[in-house]
Amino acid sequence: MWTPLSKTWRRQLEADYDKRLKESQTQEGIEVRWDVGLNKKTIAYFTLAKTDSDMKLMHGDELRLRMQLALRKFAVDDSSVSGYIYRRLLGHEVDEVYAVKHALQRPLSLIQGPPGTGKTVTSATIVYQLVRQNGGPVLVCAPSNTAVDQLTEKIHRTGLKVVRLCAKSREAMESSVSFLALHEQARALGSADSELRKLTRLKEEAGELSAADERRYRALRRAAERRLLDAADVVCTTCVGAGDPRVARMRFQSILIDEGMQSTEPECMVPVVLGARQLILVGDHCQLGPVVMCKKAAKAGLSQSLFERLVVLGIRPFRLEVQYRMHPELSRFPSDFFYEGSLQNGVSAEERRLHKIDFPWPRPDRPMFFYVTQGQEEIAGSGTSYLNRTEAANVEKLTTRFLKAGVRPEQIGIITPYEGQRSYLVQHMQYQGSLHAKLYQEIEVASVDAFQGREKDIIIMSCVRSNEHQGIGFLSDPRRLNVALTRAKYGLIVVGNPKVLSKQPLWNHLLAFYKERRVLTEGPLSNLKESAIQFAKPKKLVNAHNPGSHFMSTSMFDAREAMVPGSVYDRCPSQPDGLLSQDSTYQGGFRARCSQY
Repeated sequence: MWTPLSKTWRRQLEADYDKRLKESQTQEGIEVRWDVGLNKKTIAYFTLAKTDSDMKLMHGDELRLRMQLALRKFAVDDSSVSGYIYRRLLGHEVDEVYAVKHALQRPLSLIQGPPGTGKTVTSATIVYQLVRQNGGPVLVCAPSNTAVDQLTEKIHRTGLKVVRLCAKSREAMESSVSFLALHEQARALGSADSELRKLTRLKEEAGELSAADERRYRALRRAAERRLLDAADVVCTTCVGAGDPRVARMRFQSILIDEGMQSTEPECMVPVVLGARQLILVGDHCQLGPVVMCKKAAKAGLSQSLFERLVVLGIRPFRLEVQYRMHPELSRFPSDFFYEGSLQNGVSAEERRLHKIDFPWPRPDRPMFFYVTQGQEEIAGSGTSYLNRTEAANVEKLTTRFLKAGVRPEQIGIITPYEGQRSYLVQHMQYQGSLHAKLYQEIEVASVDAFQGREKDIIIMSCVRSNEHQGIGFLSDPRRLNVALTRAKYGLIVVGNPKVLSKQPLWNHLLAFYKERRVLTEGPLSNLKESAIQFAKPKKLVNAHNPGSHFMSTSMFDAREAMVPGSVYDRCPSQPDGLLSQDSTYQGGFRARCSQY
């Protein structure tokens, strides 16, 4: 009796999948131009919008196959990666403590770049020195095209020969490094080849070639691309793009993966198995990891990056400690609670002061404050997110005040953890704002996760959550809070309900910090005053040298590998006295279960 129902259900699932597939392959803003070629045929030219935003494509089979092939090659092919890197990736020989002092001289290096410390510039410098010392080519990867483009631009400025390899679907999109793209360089190189130039012109005008001409055209094009890749000092592509056959045939002495914390392990494996003898990962395990939509996959370990796994296994990263982004007052709390107080300021308070901007900061020497807003959260229309109308109204007032004070829209960033609030903020400011709607449209409103790796002069954060019993959701993630607090250069305003937020220990410490700095405020913007709101004092942590160690943990804090004696994350009681806090959490944020080992 269940068979017809099962077939109907299966057909419905297949129909839903086909619908989602078709919808995901749509693209807006395409310009169509019609022309007549030499052969009198009508030709249509399609131009994609000039934007860096990703096309709404589903995770294709090709990408999945590349990652699966990389994992299989890593497991069975002895020549895919050196034995040293292979053993380290699998977690063997993790009983040693590694203090990485000379990343260029080691086969496997981790470089931790806290916010604003110049990870991209450091990565470009490392690549330059690798080429000068060992010769090319060096493979440079990152999880996103935006990150690859930024790093490609920096490396190009060093004078090295750089080739940017991108997917066919992105060849029509323009970026700051389009002229370095392989297809563009091949086209320029082909202009010197009379035969390739003629075939290219005929293909563009006629729209198609004969079978023989098409084969010849492709052969000449491949030869031009091969010459460019062979002559390149550096090849830049995404992690998955490293599985392109044009790259897979090459042999690289060194591989650098930037934004390593945002790559899943299978993504990282695609470049890793290309046979390099030196691997450098750049990232920050104190910020957000890769985004994995499938909860089962995330729970199984896919949400942990390769960078984080190596840190857990005991490889000590070399940390960059001078930040050049934030006003010194803005960097104080993140430094103390997420980086053991190690961050130094490479910019002064005067350099991070907005001149000729009349904004009522409660303390002019401290361009930050927590704006007490006791609104009520609601479930958004999607049913899976939250919004807070009172907070949105206050964010609009703050934004309008900045605009009236002379701050340009592109200088302001509004962040919130919830998509429901993000959507509501965009609509509310556009229709309820007292200034021209176009000004609000030019202000970027995004999720905290989307702002990782980004910065704005002014950041306004809406916390959203405001309830009696349901908690604060993933606002309690210390890495998300770290990202949120470190996006601003000149000023930061947090809008939220301290009565609710203070129930979470880390937020309790943050609110106490704001109260101590006399920037926990309430009232109208024209007359801000210190808030008299009361909340429980934060619990005193025994480890005063690293107060944030209680909060900064990884998704594998209880893994056996994390407790290997002698590793940087060894948290057994053999540690010197004073490292154990009152709730038996050891320095570094890993809860030790030493009795098991």
